[in-house]
Amino acid sequence: MKKVMTVVAVIALAAIMASPVMAYRGMKVGYGYGPGNVSDIAAARDLKLTAEQTEKINALRESHLKDIKPLQDQIYSRSGELRTLWLAKTPDKEKILALQKEAQGIRDQLAEKLIAYRLEARQVLTTEQQAKIQSYGPYGPRRVMGRMGGHAYDGWGMR
Repeated sequence: MKKVMTVVAVIALAAIMASPVMAYRGMKVGYGYGPGNVSDIAAARDLKLTAEQTEKINALRESHLKDIKPLQDQIYSRSGELRTLWLAKTPDKEKILALQKEAQGIRDQLAEKLIAYRLEARQVLTTEQQAKIQSYGPYGPRRVMGRMGGHAYDGWGMR
């Protein structure tokens, strides 16, 4: 009986410890942290985008997401292959290095496409809106959430 209670207590403690982490994951805004992450500039409330600007930016974002999808798939595929190589009893150094170099090349392509998207999206904005984006810094505008003072990001920039 003591063992059962101990196991139940450990499971309950693990669930309690994991809940803040899972709650934090639910606060993400945008399209995620993966390769080629695209921030949703249209969600930044401070910019006061017109309907036409929002439409143009959304079209640019959708086009960008379609453009990078094959590259993202390649990255995920290479990651799986790398994981398999590392799990071998005797990992092949040359294969791992070659695959890692290939994956890095794909990441570089994603970064270039992200830069191109951001520059195109900036051209849709007025000079005042562009100045506001620059004032956000690298993590976008921040707003305090809840009593704990956690930050959520709802604007432009890498997260």
